[in-house]
Amino acid sequence: MNFKELGLIEPILRALDTQGYKQPTPIQEQAIPILLQKKDLLGCAQTGTGKTAAFTLPIIQHLHAEVDQNQKRQVKALVITPTRELALQIEENVAAYARHTKLRHAVIFGGVKQGAQTRRLAQGVDFLVATPGRLLDLIGQGFITLKHIKYFVLDEADQMLDMGFIHDIKKVIKQLPTNRQSLFFSATMAPAIVKLSQQILGKPERVTIKPEQTTAEKVEQSVYMVAKADKIKLLSQLIKNKSVDSSLVFSRTKHGANKVVKKLDQAGIKAEAIHGNKSQNARVKALEGFKAGKINVLVATDIAARGIDVEELDLVINYDLPNVAETYVHRIGRTGRANASGEAISFCDAEERSYLKQIEKLINTQLRVVKDHQFVDSRPDLPPAKKTNNQRRSPKPKRKVSRKPSN
Repeated sequence: MNFKELGLIEPILRALDTQGYKQPTPIQEQAIPILLQKKDLLGCAQTGTGKTAAFTLPIIQHLHAEVDQNQKRQVKALVITPTRELALQIEENVAAYARHTKLRHAVIFGGVKQGAQTRRLAQGVDFLVATPGRLLDLIGQGFITLKHIKYFVLDEADQMLDMGFIHDIKKVIKQLPTNRQSLFFSATMAPAIVKLSQQILGKPERVTIKPEQTTAEKVEQSVYMVAKADKIKLLSQLIKNKSVDSSLVFSRTKHGANKVVKKLDQAGIKAEAIHGNKSQNARVKALEGFKAGKINVLVATDIAARGIDVEELDLVINYDLPNVAETYVHRIGRTGRANASGEAISFCDAEERSYLKQIEKLINTQLRVVKDHQFVDSRPDLPPAKKTNNQRRSPKPKRKVSRKPSN
C-alpha cells in the first residue's frame, strides 16, 4: 500500500515525496483512514513508529479543505505534548507536511519569553502545538481560545502523567468544545492512562502497535555483562574504538547522566547531558549541538529524550537498563530509522539481570552477549533475577516474610 491509496490529497502527497516517504508505517496504514473519517482514535504506540505523521496528515487534510482565506484564522487543531523538544519536533513535521497548503501553524512552550509566540498567535494560527503549562498561561492571558477547536490530540499521555501534568490536562479538556475529533496516544495503557482516555474520547477506534513490531529490524542489538563500577570504563572504550559520529547514551537518573558526562570529559570525550534539571535553553543548545555534529555523545534520561529525532544516529547505548521493558524498545527505536542501519548496545550489571529478562521476554529475542571485552563480569554466580509482581513467592516454613516486589 502507498500513501495515495490511503486517501491523502495531492498537496500532502507532494510533501511526503519531498520528505522521501515511500511506504506508510503500520500505524499510518491503520490510523490515517480512520482519522480521515473524523473518528476518535485511541492509539497505543511509541515514538519511532511514525505516529506523528499518522495523526498530523489527516488533520492537515481536514484543515486544508475547511480554511477560509477571507476570515481571521482561529486555532482549530491542537496537539498537546509533554516536552519542548517534542513540541518543536511535531511542529517541524507539520511545517514539512503542510508546505503546499495555505495553513498557518505555530508552537508554544515554556522556559522562554512569550513575546515571539504571542506575536505569531496574533497573526492567526490554524494548527497549534503546545506544552500544557504555557498553553494554560496564554489562555489565562487571553491570547488563546479553545472554543474553535475541531481536532484535539493528546500525545505521549503516559509521559504527561509521569511529569505531573494530569491537572493541567483536565483544565484544558474542560475548555474544549464537545463536538470535536479527539486523538489519544500513549506508549503504555496503564489503568490511569485508560481512565484519562475515557475523559477525552467518545467511542474511539483503537490502533495498537505492539512493541516488538516497533523494534527496528536493522538495529543490531547486543548486551555487555559488566560490573557497575566498570561501566564508565567500558563506555569510554567503546566510544573511542567505534569512532561513530553520534552516540545517544541513556541513564536512568539525572544525577547518573551528569556523572557520565563528567567521566567522559575526563577521558577526553566531548559529551553533554539533557534532563529535567537542565534549563530549556541548555537542553536545546545541547540538542542542536548534537544534531549539528559539534557534540558526539548526548547523555539523556528517558523523559528528556522525548522528541529527539536525529537523522543517521549511529549508536544507542543503554548505560543503565530501563526498569520498564517497553522503554528499551522506545530507546533503541531512535537508531536504524527509515533506510538507515543502527546499533544498540546495553550494559547489564548484576542488579539489572531482572530487567534484561523482562526486555528479552517482551521482544521475544535473546540479546547477543558480547563476551570478549576487557571488563566482562566473570563472576560465576550472579544474583538471580529479582522477582516481579507477577511471580508468586513461596513462604518460608514457620516464618512470614514481607517483601516489596521490585518494579
